[in-house]
Amino acid sequence: MTTPAYVAVDWGTSSFRLWLMAADDRVLAERRSGEGMTTAARLGFAGVLDAHLDAVKAPADLPVIVCGMAGARQGWIEAGYVDVPCALSAVLDGAVSVPGTKRDVRILPGLAQRSGTPDVMRGEETQLLGALSTFGDGERHVCMPGTHSKWVHVANGAVTGFSTFMTGELFDVISKHSILAHTLAGAEGSDAAEFGEAAEAAFRQPALATNFFFGIRAAQLLNGLGPTAAQSRLSGTLLGLELAGAHAAAKPGTAIALVASGRLQSLYEAAFQRLGLEYATIDADDAVRRGLAAAARSIWPQQQESHTA
Repeated sequence: MTTPAYVAVDWGTSSFRLWLMAADDRVLAERRSGEGMTTAARLGFAGVLDAHLDAVKAPADLPVIVCGMAGARQGWIEAGYVDVPCALSAVLDGAVSVPGTKRDVRILPGLAQRSGTPDVMRGEETQLLGALSTFGDGERHVCMPGTHSKWVHVANGAVTGFSTFMTGELFDVISKHSILAHTLAGAEGSDAAEFGEAAEAAFRQPALATNFFFGIRAAQLLNGLGPTAAQSRLSGTLLGLELAGAHAAAKPGTAIALVASGRLQSLYEAAFQRLGLEYATIDADDAVRRGLAAAARSIWPQQQESHTA
Protein backbone atom coordinates (compact mmCIF):
# COMPACT_ATOMS: atom_id res chain seq x y z
CA MET A 1 0.00 0.00 0.00
CA THR A 2 1.36 3.43 -1.02
CA THR A 3 2.06 5.79 1.89
CA PRO A 4 0.59 9.30 1.45
CA ALA A 5 3.13 12.15 1.47
CA TYR A 6 0.96 15.28 1.58
CA VAL A 7 -2.53 16.67 1.03
CA ALA A 8 -3.32 19.16 -1.74
CA VAL A 9 -6.35 21.47 -1.48
CA ASP A 10 -7.89 23.89 -3.97
CA TRP A 11 -10.29 26.03 -1.92
CA GLY A 12 -12.43 28.34 -4.03
CA THR A 13 -15.22 30.74 -3.24
CA SER A 14 -17.93 28.11 -3.69
CA SER A 15 -16.03 24.86 -4.15
CA PHE A 16 -13.65 22.64 -2.20
CA ARG A 17 -11.34 20.02 -3.74
CA LEU A 18 -8.91 17.84 -1.80
CA TRP A 19 -6.45 15.21 -2.99
CA LEU A 20 -4.47 12.77 -0.85
CA MET A 21 -1.16 12.57 -2.70
CA ALA A 22 1.74 10.12 -2.89
CA ALA A 23 5.35 11.29 -3.06
CA ASP A 24 5.37 10.63 -6.80
CA ASP A 25 2.30 12.93 -7.09
CA ARG A 26 -0.20 10.16 -7.75
CA VAL A 27 -3.71 10.76 -6.40
CA LEU A 28 -4.54 8.23 -3.65
CA ALA A 29 -7.94 9.66 -2.69
CA GLU A 30 -10.11 12.63 -3.62
CA ARG A 31 -12.86 14.73 -2.05
CA ARG A 32 -15.07 17.40 -3.61
CA SER A 33 -17.80 19.52 -2.07
CA GLY A 34 -19.56 22.87 -2.20
CA GLU A 35 -17.89 23.99 1.05
CA GLY A 36 -16.00 26.88 -0.49
CA MET A 37 -14.81 29.98 1.33
CA THR A 38 -18.34 31.35 1.74
CA THR A 39 -19.59 28.21 3.50
CA ALA A 40 -16.36 27.47 5.37
CA ALA A 41 -16.29 30.98 6.84
CA ARG A 42 -19.59 30.14 8.53
CA LEU A 43 -18.83 26.53 9.50
CA GLY A 44 -15.15 27.03 10.37
CA PHE A 45 -12.25 26.33 7.99
CA ALA A 46 -10.46 23.95 10.35
CA GLY A 47 -13.57 21.87 10.90
CA VAL A 48 -14.34 21.56 7.18
CA LEU A 49 -10.75 20.54 6.39
CA ASP A 50 -10.57 18.04 9.26
CA ALA A 51 -13.80 16.36 8.17
CA HIS A 52 -12.41 15.75 4.69
CA LEU A 53 -9.04 14.63 6.03
CA ASP A 54 -10.79 12.11 8.26
CA ALA A 55 -12.81 10.87 5.30
CA VAL A 56 -9.63 9.99 3.35
CA LYS A 57 -7.90 8.66 6.51
CA ALA A 58 -5.03 11.12 6.25
CA PRO A 59 -2.32 10.50 8.91
CA ALA A 60 -2.28 13.10 11.70
CA ASP A 61 1.22 14.33 10.80
CA LEU A 62 0.56 14.76 7.07
CA PRO A 63 1.19 18.34 5.82
CA VAL A 64 -1.44 20.21 3.80
CA ILE A 65 -0.80 22.68 0.99
CA VAL A 66 -3.74 24.98 0.07
CA CYS A 67 -4.37 27.42 -2.74
CA GLY A 68 -7.32 29.66 -3.52
CA MET A 69 -9.76 31.78 -1.54
CA ALA A 70 -8.89 30.24 1.84
CA GLY A 71 -6.01 32.74 1.68
CA ALA A 72 -8.22 35.76 0.95
CA ARG A 73 -8.83 38.56 3.42
CA GLN A 74 -12.25 37.02 4.16
CA GLY A 75 -10.79 33.49 4.25
CA TRP A 76 -9.03 31.35 6.82
CA ILE A 77 -5.90 33.48 7.06
CA GLU A 78 -4.78 36.15 4.61
CA ALA A 79 -1.91 34.93 2.45
CA GLY A 80 -1.40 38.25 0.68
CA TYR A 81 -0.08 38.75 -2.85
CA VAL A 82 3.20 38.57 -4.70
CA ASP A 83 3.62 41.58 -7.00
CA VAL A 84 4.21 41.12 -10.72
CA PRO A 85 6.44 41.12 -12.64
CA CYS A 86 7.92 38.19 -10.76
CA ALA A 87 9.24 34.67 -11.12
CA LEU A 88 6.49 32.14 -10.46
CA SER A 89 8.77 30.52 -7.90
CA ALA A 90 8.12 33.57 -5.68
CA VAL A 91 4.65 32.15 -5.02
CA LEU A 92 6.22 29.10 -3.40
CA ASP A 93 8.36 31.30 -1.15
CA GLY A 94 5.32 33.25 0.03
CA ALA A 95 3.32 30.37 1.52
CA VAL A 96 1.77 31.30 4.89
CA SER A 97 1.47 28.92 7.85
CA VAL A 98 -1.96 28.60 9.48
CA PRO A 99 -1.58 29.07 13.26
CA GLY A 100 -3.32 26.92 15.84
CA THR A 101 -3.56 23.75 13.72
CA LYS A 102 -2.34 20.32 14.81
CA ARG A 103 -0.71 19.65 11.46
CA ASP A 104 1.42 21.82 9.17
CA VAL A 105 -1.02 23.71 6.91
CA ARG A 106 0.32 26.26 4.40
CA ILE A 107 -1.66 28.58 2.13
CA LEU A 108 -0.15 29.95 -1.07
CA PRO A 109 -0.39 33.68 -1.89
CA GLY A 110 -2.00 35.17 -4.98
CA LEU A 111 -0.56 37.55 -7.56
CA ALA A 112 -1.14 41.33 -7.74
CA GLN A 113 -0.59 43.78 -10.57
CA ARG A 114 -0.30 47.24 -9.04
CA SER A 115 1.05 49.29 -11.96
CA GLY A 116 -0.86 49.95 -15.16
CA THR A 117 -4.31 48.35 -14.85
CA PRO A 118 -4.68 47.04 -11.26
CA ASP A 119 -5.52 43.34 -11.13
CA VAL A 120 -5.40 40.37 -8.76
CA MET A 121 -5.65 36.60 -8.91
CA ARG A 122 -5.89 33.93 -6.23
CA GLY A 123 -5.79 30.23 -7.05
CA GLU A 124 -4.98 30.67 -10.74
CA GLU A 125 -1.30 31.26 -9.92
CA THR A 126 -1.13 27.63 -8.77
CA GLN A 127 -2.77 26.42 -11.99
CA LEU A 128 -0.18 28.50 -13.79
CA LEU A 129 2.65 26.76 -11.95
CA GLY A 130 1.28 23.40 -12.97
CA ALA A 131 0.60 24.41 -16.55
CA LEU A 132 4.13 25.68 -17.09
CA SER A 133 5.57 22.42 -15.78
CA THR A 134 3.79 20.84 -18.76
CA PHE A 135 4.31 23.50 -21.43
CA GLY A 136 7.87 24.35 -20.42
CA ASP A 137 9.74 27.63 -20.81
CA GLY A 138 9.26 30.22 -23.50
CA GLU A 139 6.78 33.03 -24.03
CA ARG A 140 3.07 32.23 -23.71
CA HIS A 141 -0.32 33.82 -23.22
CA VAL A 142 -2.08 31.55 -20.72
CA CYS A 143 -5.88 31.54 -20.69
CA MET A 144 -7.65 30.27 -17.55
CA PRO A 145 -11.43 30.47 -18.06
CA GLY A 146 -13.85 30.91 -15.18
CA THR A 147 -16.39 33.29 -13.72
CA HIS A 148 -13.54 35.79 -13.93
CA SER A 149 -11.25 34.56 -16.72
CA LYS A 150 -7.53 35.24 -16.46
CA TRP A 151 -5.13 35.88 -19.33
CA VAL A 152 -1.52 35.81 -18.15
CA HIS A 153 1.62 36.68 -20.08
CA VAL A 154 4.57 34.51 -19.04
CA ALA A 155 8.13 34.43 -20.30
CA ASN A 156 10.75 31.95 -19.13
CA GLY A 157 9.03 31.12 -15.84
CA ALA A 158 8.13 34.72 -14.97
CA VAL A 159 4.78 36.52 -15.00
CA THR A 160 5.11 39.89 -16.72
CA GLY A 161 1.44 40.89 -16.55
CA PHE A 162 -2.15 39.66 -16.62
CA SER A 163 -5.74 40.71 -17.29
CA THR A 164 -9.07 39.58 -15.82
CA PHE A 165 -12.25 39.41 -17.91
CA MET A 166 -15.63 39.14 -16.14
CA THR A 167 -17.08 37.01 -18.92
CA GLY A 168 -18.77 34.37 -16.78
CA GLU A 169 -20.27 36.86 -14.34
CA LEU A 170 -21.53 39.10 -17.14
CA PHE A 171 -23.22 36.11 -18.78
CA ASP A 172 -25.00 35.37 -15.50
CA VAL A 173 -26.06 38.98 -14.95
CA ILE A 174 -27.23 39.63 -18.51
CA SER A 175 -29.05 36.31 -18.86
CA LYS A 176 -30.91 36.73 -15.56
CA HIS A 177 -31.27 40.47 -14.95
CA SER A 178 -31.60 42.17 -18.32
CA ILE A 179 -34.18 42.31 -21.08
CA LEU A 180 -32.60 39.12 -22.45
CA ALA A 181 -33.87 37.10 -19.47
CA HIS A 182 -37.18 36.61 -21.30
CA THR A 183 -35.44 35.74 -24.56
CA LEU A 184 -33.28 33.03 -22.96
CA ALA A 185 -36.01 31.47 -20.80
CA GLY A 186 -36.28 27.75 -21.46
CA ALA A 187 -32.91 27.40 -23.23
CA GLU A 188 -31.56 23.85 -23.33
CA GLY A 189 -28.25 22.66 -24.73
CA SER A 190 -26.34 24.80 -27.21
CA ASP A 191 -26.27 25.87 -30.84
CA ALA A 192 -22.72 25.61 -32.20
CA ALA A 193 -23.40 27.63 -35.33
CA GLU A 194 -24.96 30.56 -33.45
CA PHE A 195 -22.13 30.49 -30.89
CA GLY A 196 -19.42 30.52 -33.54
CA GLU A 197 -20.97 33.29 -35.62
CA ALA A 198 -21.49 35.49 -32.55
CA ALA A 199 -17.96 34.90 -31.27
CA GLU A 200 -16.45 35.87 -34.60
CA ALA A 201 -18.63 38.97 -34.95
CA ALA A 202 -17.71 40.26 -31.49
CA PHE A 203 -14.03 39.44 -32.01
CA ARG A 204 -13.95 41.39 -35.29
CA GLN A 205 -16.08 44.34 -34.08
CA PRO A 206 -15.94 44.56 -30.28
CA ALA A 207 -17.07 48.20 -30.31
CA LEU A 208 -20.54 46.98 -31.33
CA ALA A 209 -20.94 44.79 -28.23
CA THR A 210 -24.02 46.43 -26.73
CA ASN A 211 -25.65 46.53 -30.16
CA PHE A 212 -25.03 42.79 -30.53
CA PHE A 213 -26.68 42.18 -27.15
CA PHE A 214 -29.87 44.00 -28.12
CA GLY A 215 -29.80 42.31 -31.49
CA ILE A 216 -30.45 39.00 -29.71
CA ARG A 217 -33.75 40.36 -28.38
CA ALA A 218 -34.65 41.84 -31.76
CA ALA A 219 -33.89 38.55 -33.53
CA GLN A 220 -36.35 36.80 -31.23
CA LEU A 221 -39.12 39.32 -31.90
CA LEU A 222 -38.61 39.64 -35.65
CA ASN A 223 -37.02 36.37 -36.77
CA GLY A 224 -38.26 33.84 -34.21
CA LEU A 225 -34.81 33.20 -32.68
CA GLY A 226 -35.29 30.41 -30.15
CA PRO A 227 -34.03 30.49 -26.54
CA THR A 228 -31.23 27.96 -27.10
CA ALA A 229 -29.90 29.83 -30.12
CA ALA A 230 -30.24 33.12 -28.21
CA GLN A 231 -28.28 31.77 -25.26
CA SER A 232 -25.54 30.50 -27.55
CA ARG A 233 -25.41 33.87 -29.30
CA LEU A 234 -25.00 35.66 -25.95
CA SER A 235 -22.29 33.21 -24.87
CA GLY A 236 -20.45 33.60 -28.17
CA THR A 237 -20.68 37.40 -28.08
CA LEU A 238 -19.21 37.61 -24.58
CA LEU A 239 -16.43 35.16 -25.35
CA GLY A 240 -15.61 36.96 -28.59
CA LEU A 241 -15.28 40.21 -26.64
CA GLU A 242 -12.93 38.56 -24.16
CA LEU A 243 -10.76 37.14 -26.93
CA ALA A 244 -10.67 40.50 -28.72
CA GLY A 245 -9.37 42.18 -25.56
CA ALA A 246 -6.87 39.46 -24.77
CA HIS A 247 -5.65 39.30 -28.37
CA ALA A 248 -5.14 43.06 -28.49
CA ALA A 249 -2.93 42.92 -25.37
CA ALA A 250 -0.73 40.04 -26.62
CA LYS A 251 2.37 40.27 -28.75
CA PRO A 252 1.71 39.01 -32.29
CA GLY A 253 2.49 35.33 -32.63
CA THR A 254 2.49 34.58 -28.89
CA ALA A 255 1.45 30.97 -28.26
CA ILE A 256 -1.83 30.43 -26.39
CA ALA A 257 -2.03 27.90 -23.58
CA LEU A 258 -5.57 27.02 -22.48
CA VAL A 259 -5.97 25.74 -18.92
CA ALA A 260 -9.53 24.46 -18.72
CA SER A 261 -11.81 21.44 -18.42
CA GLY A 262 -15.41 20.42 -19.07
CA ARG A 263 -17.85 22.76 -20.78
CA LEU A 264 -15.56 25.81 -20.61
CA GLN A 265 -12.79 23.90 -22.35
CA SER A 266 -15.17 22.99 -25.18
CA LEU A 267 -16.43 26.56 -25.56
CA TYR A 268 -13.00 28.16 -25.65
CA GLU A 269 -11.61 25.55 -28.01
CA ALA A 270 -14.57 26.09 -30.34
CA ALA A 271 -13.95 29.86 -30.31
CA PHE A 272 -10.20 29.48 -30.92
CA GLN A 273 -10.86 27.14 -33.83
CA ARG A 274 -13.47 29.45 -35.35
CA LEU A 275 -11.04 32.38 -35.17
CA GLY A 276 -8.03 30.41 -36.39
CA LEU A 277 -6.07 30.92 -33.16
CA GLU A 278 -3.49 28.24 -32.40
CA TYR A 279 -3.51 26.85 -28.88
CA ALA A 280 -2.54 23.92 -26.65
CA THR A 281 -4.72 22.65 -23.80
CA ILE A 282 -4.00 21.25 -20.35
CA ASP A 283 -6.72 19.99 -18.00
CA ALA A 284 -7.43 22.51 -15.22
CA ASP A 285 -7.59 19.88 -12.45
CA ASP A 286 -4.30 18.40 -13.59
CA ALA A 287 -2.71 21.86 -13.68
CA VAL A 288 -3.72 22.80 -10.12
CA ARG A 289 -2.55 19.44 -8.77
CA ARG A 290 0.81 19.87 -10.52
CA GLY A 291 1.13 23.35 -9.04
CA LEU A 292 0.28 22.17 -5.53
CA ALA A 293 2.74 19.28 -5.96
CA ALA A 294 5.49 21.75 -6.89
CA ALA A 295 4.69 23.76 -3.77
CA ALA A 296 4.77 20.65 -1.56
CA ARG A 297 8.18 19.63 -2.94
CA SER A 298 9.53 23.13 -2.38
CA ILE A 299 8.19 23.54 1.17
CA TRP A 300 8.69 19.98 2.49
CA PRO A 301 11.54 18.39 0.50
CA GLN A 302 12.44 16.04 3.34
CA GLN A 303 8.82 14.92 3.64
CA GLN A 304 8.82 13.89 0.00
CA GLU A 305 12.15 12.08 0.28
CA SER A 306 11.10 10.14 3.37
CA HIS A 307 8.11 8.70 1.53
CA THR A 308 10.12 7.59 -1.49
CA ALA A 309 12.97 5.98 0.43
